[in-house]
Amino acid sequence: MKNNEWKTEILPFDDRRDIIIPGNLAETIQFSVDQLIQIAQQAIADRGVFTIALSGGSTPHAIFQELSQPKHRQAVDWTKVLFFWSDERNVPADDLENNYGNAMRAGLDKLPVPSENIFRMEAEENIETKALQYEKLIQEKVPHESFDLVMLGMGEDGHTASLFPHTHALHTKDRLVVANFVPQKKTWRMSFTFDCINNAKTISIYVMGEPKADKVVQVLTGAYTPDELPIQRVGTPIHKALWILDKAASRKLVTTIEPKEFH
Repeated sequence: MKNNEWKTEILPFDDRRDIIIPGNLAETIQFSVDQLIQIAQQAIADRGVFTIALSGGSTPHAIFQELSQPKHRQAVDWTKVLFFWSDERNVPADDLENNYGNAMRAGLDKLPVPSENIFRMEAEENIETKALQYEKLIQEKVPHESFDLVMLGMGEDGHTASLFPHTHALHTKDRLVVANFVPQKKTWRMSFTFDCINNAKTISIYVMGEPKADKVVQVLTGAYTPDELPIQRVGTPIHKALWILDKAASRKLVTTIEPKEFH
């Protein structure tokens, strides 16, 4: 895929969201890696730095595994990449539930990224204070507080990052990062706010697999109920969210709207 060629494959969905369906799971993972590399190359060429916020979950891990393959390691000047995370669990870095640790184990530790360019969320203690510190870090390191790429997934309940249904962080204003108590999980999480997410230059939402098909239809074509389905708030007319769906996740969505919108 040539530089920025992925943009020509985007299918407009509404004023805040676009869709792309690269193919099966493997093809969609490969597309996601190519897109990430191209955005990184362009950001470094334009501004001298590429800022990215990573996500937890199985799909991003598959992307990290592919990205760390030898054939991709020279595609980006990794010394000019700054890694952040969009959310984190209230566990230490070596815990198997920790998003930072999982990303490293998935392959990011194989990339030649200087350790000082990796900014993990420290959510295991003093989480409210640490959230303020992480917000300050973004203000210092990320130009105009606008990430080049924010990676997101979608939970089975329609949450994204750690913005769960009916939690207080859904309505937080004038903050980039918050500590969010999640009653459903009986735990705290650290998370980007919608203000932070929606200020990114590119917002990619990766949804793959047949089990997500019903929720994709509900979120994209159902009633707008963001307290119930927080991911519905992702994307603005200025910074549209790009839903990257494989064929399995998009199967029921494609049958609900006119084919001409997808071809």
